[in-house]
Amino acid sequence: MRVLRWCVPVLLLSAVLAAPAQARRHPGGGLSIQKAGFGSVGGKAVDKYTLSNRNGVSISIITYGGILQSVNVPDRRGRNADVTLGFADIAGYTSDAYVKSNPYFGAIIGRYGNRIAKGRFTLDGKQYTLDINNDPNSLHGGFSGFNVKLWNATPVQSRRSVGLKLTYHSPAGEGCTTPATCTGYPGNVDTTVVYTLDNDNDLHIDYTATTDKPTVLNLTNHAYWNLAGEGSGTIYDHQLQLNADRYTPVDSTLIPTGALDPVQGTPMDFRSFHSIGERIRGNFQQLVFGRGYDHNWVLNRRPGDTTSLVTAAVLKDPSSGRVLTMSTDQPGIQFYSGNFLDGTLYGTSGNQYRQGDGLALETQHFPDSPNHPNFPSTVVRPGQTYKTTTVLNFSVDRGH
Repeated sequence: MRVLRWCVPVLLLSAVLAAPAQARRHPGGGLSIQKAGFGSVGGKAVDKYTLSNRNGVSISIITYGGILQSVNVPDRRGRNADVTLGFADIAGYTSDAYVKSNPYFGAIIGRYGNRIAKGRFTLDGKQYTLDINNDPNSLHGGFSGFNVKLWNATPVQSRRSVGLKLTYHSPAGEGCTTPATCTGYPGNVDTTVVYTLDNDNDLHIDYTATTDKPTVLNLTNHAYWNLAGEGSGTIYDHQLQLNADRYTPVDSTLIPTGALDPVQGTPMDFRSFHSIGERIRGNFQQLVFGRGYDHNWVLNRRPGDTTSLVTAAVLKDPSSGRVLTMSTDQPGIQFYSGNFLDGTLYGTSGNQYRQGDGLALETQHFPDSPNHPNFPSTVVRPGQTYKTTTVLNFSVDRGH
């Protein structure tokens, strides 16, 4: 795999929408941003912002959960399709069926992406306890994580991109919905997530956060991808390549054992392209535990390099020619093959979402890192700024 290492300076300038329902054109050429209503949650309005470029790519983000609600990109014939799983209105994201299964479609995940074993970790000699919402563990920030918060939104622009800045203040104790039984995460945390789109079909997701007390933090986005179009069927024929020689094996509750195992000779080896469905039902213990792929891969980096953007994953759909390339400065990527989609949800197209109808690629620190000293640290202290970037590039393979 050719590994990309980029230096990505991002200069963002605030912009104001003159009319909420009108598109604002950008001087960069073909770039625009449009605001529209998307219903309400708890009596508070939810807005949708759509970023568009001159190539026909459009990205819609809602202020509820900072969710990537739709991602429309052309195929090799120039035909557009929405390639991320989601819903056409807010009712889909707040329905009883969605809350019960909670697949986190397109959402910002925090305070801690992925699992923390038994909802417990120790920091500076003090133990903290969290919601157990993925029995017996805590998952994606608990019952009331960043994925269900209303974020403040501000359009932003630079000479070459348009975007949306989202901010959220997370008070100390979040991550615990029943204070009599748990403590939640320490510290007040102020988080900013900026989505920006340019004419190279790059979608940047930039995360920053600060805290007033030592805490742990692991932010990511939980978009599900189907490059043939959401609701079109399974992703088992998609081709995936991961820039990783190792992965973190898990126990039966999907908590890492602490080992960093080689992928060579296993169904976890995606160093060259393999179809998702090629080995997913094999009798390999890790796949049995996850009912498919639901694991963290350790991204390859040069020794001593912990901050450069490197290519993490390349996903291709042979039928449409669409290609998604993900680059990140994070140490890991979680590949989840949609194993628990159970047919109870009907997406934007009105079609049913079943097992394997979308896959997630979550750039992140490793699961349960606070309980594994050998994993890269997720501790953030006062005076430090948590900062990370992931870039999603959409392109077309015209080989067919």
